[in-house]
Amino acid sequence: MFRASEEASLRALESLMSEFFHSSTGNERKREIESLLNNFAQQLGAWRFCFYFLSSSHSDYVLMYSLSVFENLINKMWLGVPSDEKIEIRSSLPKLLLAQHKALPSFICNKLCKVIVDMGRQDWPMFYHDFFTNILQLIQTPSTTPLGLVMLKTASEELACPREDLSVARKEELRKLLLEQVPTVLGDDLLSNLVHTPSLAKQLSQPSPSLEAESERICALALECLSHLFSWIPLSASITPSLLTTIFHFARLGCDVCSRRTSGIATTNSNSATLNGGSSSPPLSSTLPTSQRDRDKLGVLAMSCINELMCKNCVPLEFQEYLLRVCQQTFYLLQRITREANAHSIRNRLEVLDESYIEKFTDFLRLFVSVHLRRIESNAQFPVVEFLSLLFKYTFHQPTHEGYLSCLDIWALFLDYLTNKIRNRLEDREAILSRYEDALVLLLTEVLNRIQFRYNQTQLEELDDDTLDDDQQTEWQRYLRHSLEVVAKIMELLPTHAFSTLFGALQENLDVYLGLQQCIVTNGADQRLNVTAENDCRRLHCSLRDLSSLLQAVGRLAEYFIGDVFEARFNDALTVVERLVKVTLYGSQIKLYNMETAVPSVLKPDLVDVHAQSLAALQAYSHWLARFYSEVQRQNPEQFISIISTAMEALPPLISTKVQEKLLLSACHLLVSIATTVRPVFLINIPAVQKVFSRVTDSSAQRLPEEAQVLLCRALSNVLLLPWPNVPENEQQWVERSNHHTNLLSGLTREYRMLKGSAPPQRKGQMEATKRVICQTLSILRDIVENISGEGTKSRQICYQSMQEAAQLSLTLFPVYIHQSDVTEEMLSFFLALFHGLRVQMGVPFTEQIIQTFLNMFTREQLAESILQEGSAGCHVVEKFLKILQVVVQEPGQAFKPFLPSILSLCMEQLYPIIAERPSPDVKAELFELLFQLLHHNWRYFFRSSVLASVQRDAGDEPMENQAQFVVVMQAFGQSFLQPDIHLFRQNLSYLETLNSKHKLYHKKLFRAEMLPQFVSVLLQVLIHKSHDLLQEEIGIAIYNMASVDFSTFFSSFLPEFLGSCQGLDSGQKNVLARNFKMERDLPSFTQSVHRLVNDLRYYRLCNASLPPGTVKL
Repeated sequence: MFRASEEASLRALESLMSEFFHSSTGNERKREIESLLNNFAQQLGAWRFCFYFLSSSHSDYVLMYSLSVFENLINKMWLGVPSDEKIEIRSSLPKLLLAQHKALPSFICNKLCKVIVDMGRQDWPMFYHDFFTNILQLIQTPSTTPLGLVMLKTASEELACPREDLSVARKEELRKLLLEQVPTVLGDDLLSNLVHTPSLAKQLSQPSPSLEAESERICALALECLSHLFSWIPLSASITPSLLTTIFHFARLGCDVCSRRTSGIATTNSNSATLNGGSSSPPLSSTLPTSQRDRDKLGVLAMSCINELMCKNCVPLEFQEYLLRVCQQTFYLLQRITREANAHSIRNRLEVLDESYIEKFTDFLRLFVSVHLRRIESNAQFPVVEFLSLLFKYTFHQPTHEGYLSCLDIWALFLDYLTNKIRNRLEDREAILSRYEDALVLLLTEVLNRIQFRYNQTQLEELDDDTLDDDQQTEWQRYLRHSLEVVAKIMELLPTHAFSTLFGALQENLDVYLGLQQCIVTNGADQRLNVTAENDCRRLHCSLRDLSSLLQAVGRLAEYFIGDVFEARFNDALTVVERLVKVTLYGSQIKLYNMETAVPSVLKPDLVDVHAQSLAALQAYSHWLARFYSEVQRQNPEQFISIISTAMEALPPLISTKVQEKLLLSACHLLVSIATTVRPVFLINIPAVQKVFSRVTDSSAQRLPEEAQVLLCRALSNVLLLPWPNVPENEQQWVERSNHHTNLLSGLTREYRMLKGSAPPQRKGQMEATKRVICQTLSILRDIVENISGEGTKSRQICYQSMQEAAQLSLTLFPVYIHQSDVTEEMLSFFLALFHGLRVQMGVPFTEQIIQTFLNMFTREQLAESILQEGSAGCHVVEKFLKILQVVVQEPGQAFKPFLPSILSLCMEQLYPIIAERPSPDVKAELFELLFQLLHHNWRYFFRSSVLASVQRDAGDEPMENQAQFVVVMQAFGQSFLQPDIHLFRQNLSYLETLNSKHKLYHKKLFRAEMLPQFVSVLLQVLIHKSHDLLQEEIGIAIYNMASVDFSTFFSSFLPEFLGSCQGLDSGQKNVLARNFKMERDLPSFTQSVHRLVNDLRYYRLCNASLPPGTVKL
C-alpha cells in the first residue's frame, strides 16, 4: 500500500475504511485495520499521502483519518519534522482550507481549522508569523468571513487555555500574544463591524427582525467567538459601549414574540381549536420557520456573551460605567419580557420564548443579584425597586417548576444580601426595610399562595411526591423546601408581618380540620368521616394538604422566636405553641388517622400527614419551650406545665403497632425533644409519660418497629439521666432516678440477660431469634450511651450502673458469636459507645479485660476470615474493632500504654499484610487512622526526650525508641500513596501534615535521612502521572513542607538526583527543567515551580515518546 502510487493508496484506504465501518466486520479484523492505519500514520512522510487524500477523496472517513494523521504529526511529532516540510505543511493546509471550505462538511472543515490552529500553537509567531494575520484577513473578506470566525473561535479555545502538551513558558507566551490581539479583534474594524453593520442595525430596530440566512450564520459565529473571548479576557476598554449595545440588540431577538405570531402559526386565540378541527394546536417549535429558530439561537448566544461578562467578580473602576450600561440594558429586556396587558399574557409570552433563552436570562438575573447588586444598588441611574417588581412578574409567571425554583433561588440571594446589609448597618435598618418592604410583602404573599392547593392546585398536582432524588427528597418536598426557605428569610426581615400572614392562613385551614369532629358518624365501635360529596372531598383534600404545608412553615420559623427576640415575640410564639398542642391532642383523641373515609387512598394519608406535621411543628419549638421553662420555673409555671402535660397526653394513643409508622415516629421524636431539650422536672410524673414507660418495658406488648423502639428508650432514659435545668445538685433526686433507670434497663434487657450461661442454639430458626434479641437490645443500649456521652459525671455513673450487667454479659458472649458477623458488629458498636462515653465509669480492670479479649480473639486467621468473606459485614466488624483501638490509643493516662506493642503488632504484622495489596479500600482508612492516632497521642513512645532537651538541641536529633516499628508504619503510609484510592491518599497526606505541624515529623533525623526524599519523590511522581489530580494543591503544599526542612539540600541535591532518575528525558531537557525551577522559598512561588516542573516534564516526555526512531532531538 505504502509504495504504491498516491491514487492506488487512496483507493486502498477507502476500501479499508469502508470495511472497518461495515456492520459485518468482526472485532479481530477491525483491530488489524486499526494497527495498519496506526503504523501508516507513524511513517516519515505519511503526511504527503494524507495531503493528497484530503484534496482528492470524497469519503468523510478518509478525510477524518487524514486530518488525524496531521493532528498527531503536529501535536506529537512536530519537533522531529524537518523545517522545509514544516514550511510546506504550513503553506499547503491553509490553501487547501481556502480552496475547499465551502465543499467540505462542516465537521471536516472545523477539524481542518483545528489542525491549522495546532500549527499556530506550536510555531506562532516565530515560524508562523502570519498565522493570526491570516485569520483577521479571512474575517474581513466577505466570502470567507464565516471561515475566519471558526478559526478565531478555535484559536481562542486552543491558545488561551491550552492543554498540557505545551511547556508552561509556551502557555504563558500564547496567552500574552492572544491578549495583544484582543483590541484588534474587538475593535471597530472587526467583530464590532460584523455584528453592527448599518443594514443589520436597521433590521434590529424593527419590531420583527428578519435577517438573511448568511447574515444570521455570521452573527451566530461572531457571538460564539465573543462568548469564548469574554470567558477569559479581563474586563477592559476593548469591550466598547457600541459592542455592548449591539450584543443587547441580539439578546432582544430572543424575547421578541411578535414575529412568532404569524398567520401560519397556530396561536392561542379562540379560533385555534376550530381551525384544527377541535384538537389542540401543534407544538410551537414544530410550526416555527427556520429563521425564527435562528433568531432564538442568536438571542441565546447573545445572553451567553452577557453572562460571561457578568460572572466576573473583579470589575475595574473604568468598567463600572459599562457594568451599569449592561444592567440598564437587561432591565430593558426584562421590561420587554414582562410587558403585557395582563398577567395571563405574560405567562403566555414566557411559554412561547425559547427554553434555553429563559434559562440564560435567569442565569443573568442570578449573576446580577449575587455578584453585582452591591455595586449597582446605590446608583441613582438604576431603578432597583422597579427591577424587583419586574423580577416578581418574571418569577411568578414562569411556565415550568424548575424555572420557578431557579427564580426563588435568586430571591433567596437578594434576601441574604439585604439581611447582611442590615446587620452591617443596623442604624439604617428602618430606611433599608422601608425601601423594600412592599416588595417583600408581595413576595411573601405570593410564595405562600404558591404552596397552597387553594390557590395553585393545578400546578401543585403536577409535582411528583413519590420518587426520591439524589438528596432523598421528592419533587414536591424540594418545591416546598425552596419556598419555605424564602418565607423564613422574609420572616427574619419582617417578623411581625410574616407571622400574621402565615398564622392567618394556618388558622383558616385549622378551623376546617378542627371542624371535622362534627362530621364523625359512630356505628358501634366503628367511626367514619361523613364527607362524601366529590366536591367536598376535593376541598377537604386541598385544605388538609395546605394545612400540612403551613404547619411545616410554622415549624421552620421556630428559630425566629428564640434568642434576643424571645421576649419581644413571646406572645406570638405562645399563640402558635398553644394552637399546636391543641391540634395534636385533638388528632390523637378523635383518631382521625384511623377513620373510614369516602376516598381512603387520598384522605387517609392527608389526615395522617397533618397529624404527623403538627407533632413535628411542636417539636420544632422545643428550644422555645426550654427558654420558656427557664423563665417561669421558679414562679408561675402553671401555664407551662399545662402545655407540656397536654402535649404529652397526645402521645400514648400513638405509641402502638397499629398506628402508621410516620405518625408513630413523629410522636417518638417529640418525646425525645421534650426529654432532651426541655427537661421539665415534672415530666416523669405525668401519667401519659408513665404509660409510655409501662408500654416500653412490658414484655408481653407487641414490639414496636426498631427505630421507634430506640427513640422511645432514648427519651425515657434521658428523662432519668439528664440533669434538670436550673436545679441545684442536691435537689436532682439522683438516687430515686437511678433506681428508676435500673428498672427501665432491667425491663429492656430481660430477654438478653436470659442468654447468660446458655449455649448458642443449634437450630437455624432459634439462632436467628437469639441473634435478633442480641442485636435489638445492644442497639438500644448503644443509643442510650451515645446520647449521654457528653453529659456530666453523675449521669454517666448512673447509666453504667444500670447496664453493667449487660456489658459484662456482652463480653462473655463475644467469643461465642465471633463467627456471626452481624452479631459481632453490633457488640463492637456497643463497646465502642462504652469506650467513647463511659470509659472512666467502666474502670481500668474491666477496660483492660475487654481490650485483651479482643486482641486475643482477633488473630490473623480471624481477621482474614472477616475481611475476605463475601459482603461487607466482616469488614465492618474489623473497622469497629479498629475504632475501639483508636479510642484506647488516644487515652492520655498510663493505664493503657502497655497495650501499644500489641496494638502495633496486630496492625503491622497481622492486619496490614492482609489488606495491603487488596484494591478494596475497606478497613484501610480505619487502620491508618489508628496508626495516626497512635503516633499523635503516643509520640514519646518513639521520641522520649523531655521538653527541655528538645529546646536545648536540634529537634531532629531527639533519641529514638521502637525505631523498627516507626519505620514500618512510615513505610505503610508511603505505600498508600502508590494506590489509586483518592480518599485514602487525601486522609493519609493530611495525617502526615498534622504529625509534622504538631511533632515536627519531617525534621526528625531518621525521617530526614531515610524517608523524606522517598516521600517527596513519590508525591512528585503522583503529580506527573496525574493519578490524583484533584489533590494537586494538597500535594504541592506537602512537598513544600518537606522541602522547607532543608531548602538548600532540596535544590542542590534532591532535585538534580530526581531529574537524573527520570526516564524519557535527555540531558538538555533535564537541565532546562532544573534551571526553570526557581529557588524561591515562599509557598506560592515554590508550588508554582513544582507544577511548572511537572507540566514541562510531561510535555518533554510526550514529545520524546512520539518522535520517530532516529529523529534528532533539538
